[in-house]
Amino acid sequence: MIEEIHKLKYQEDLLAGKTVVITGAGSGIGREIAKTFSDHGADLILLSKDAEKLNSIHDEIDAKGSNVFIHAIDFEKAEEKDYENIVIAIKEKFEKIDGLVNNAGILGEKKALEQYNYSIWQNVLKVNLDASFLLTKNLIPLLRKSNNGSVLFTSSGVGRRGRAYWGAYSISKFATEAMMQILSEELDKTSSVRVNCINPGAVRTKMRERAYPAENPEKNPLPSEILKPYLYLISDLSIGINGQSLDAQGS
Repeated sequence: MIEEIHKLKYQEDLLAGKTVVITGAGSGIGREIAKTFSDHGADLILLSKDAEKLNSIHDEIDAKGSNVFIHAIDFEKAEEKDYENIVIAIKEKFEKIDGLVNNAGILGEKKALEQYNYSIWQNVLKVNLDASFLLTKNLIPLLRKSNNGSVLFTSSGVGRRGRAYWGAYSISKFATEAMMQILSEELDKTSSVRVNCINPGAVRTKMRERAYPAENPEKNPLPSEILKPYLYLISDLSIGINGQSLDAQGS
């Protein structure tokens, strides 16, 4: 399936009329998703803890004429009220949400569980799991207003098979896979919102460099080179795809 997705040609107006929320939009994969979705006509709501990076991507996209709204939020510190406030701010500018890409994440420590620092454990789960849950939960009413809403959670190979020393990161991704499966079933018969996971795979990002410091980063694709599956899953081309976990680069 993923090979067919990569072979598809995506029209410039593929996402025209859609409003998409992207977390972790200040850098890495999230920033490239934002730029690519803008190039295909989407209005964007971009979330990140780094206000300076958000302003930078805002100016870059705004210069192209796209409608873009930015909101700084630190997922490690945020409580549910902060997510509720985001939704209030979004409602002032947008009537509906057509897509949500839960992309933000942190690595934490690569240590044996018996040596794992509990405060770091909590931070990883709060960013990688709780933030996706709270944002998705509070945006569901706006997603229901879309004719064809789409939610993407970010998975990982270590979210399907546990590996030594991946600790809280791996566990957070296992839980993300479960959350996707549960939510996709809950929304399947009650809405037009579909819910899927996407595993970016090995990509040339700072997180990947921290996880594999001895690896030559140039052997991995740039974030801009893996985005066709993201386009596919957010667009109407993927209507009917629900409850699936896809690898952006194939298996």
